[in-house]
Amino acid sequence: MKEIISNLFIGSDLDCRHANNHFAVIHACKTCHQSGVGYCGNLSSSHPNYLIYEDNEHLYLNMVDMDRELLPRFTHPIMKSAITFIEKYIDEWQILIHCNQGQSRSPSIGMVYLARMNIITTTSYSEAKNEFILVYPNFLPGRGIELYLMKNWDELMEL
Repeated sequence: MKEIISNLFIGSDLDCRHANNHFAVIHACKTCHQSGVGYCGNLSSSHPNYLIYEDNEHLYLNMVDMDRELLPRFTHPIMKSAITFIEKYIDEWQILIHCNQGQSRSPSIGMVYLARMNIITTTSYSEAKNEFILVYPNFLPGRGIELYLMKNWDELMEL
């Protein structure tokens, strides 16, 4: 687990298991989404919690790493809810954003938040990525999330 700014941490599944009650947690992985919502396999896209489920200080995101670009119609609402969740809790709680390995999805959310807060550049994804790697050297975005960020960077800064 690494603190990227005051009260905002990026981590993995292991970090999530060790996070105490002083953390609000963004679970950026399908397995936690399944556990939070209470289903196995796949959830119907018509389910009200298909993409996002918030339970007190826990935000469960139905987010997977894929080789193809993550689609904005699914990923924009996920990103917006993650940013809103951070803004809601950052002044009073420590926040952990985690995915399975802490390399792709969770740092991508953290990077978007830092850019939106003007802590790193908003000019382009590639410039933001270069600055973010100085903050979080373990950033290794999967192909799908990276294509999504590259193609939708300007929109993400306006969500």
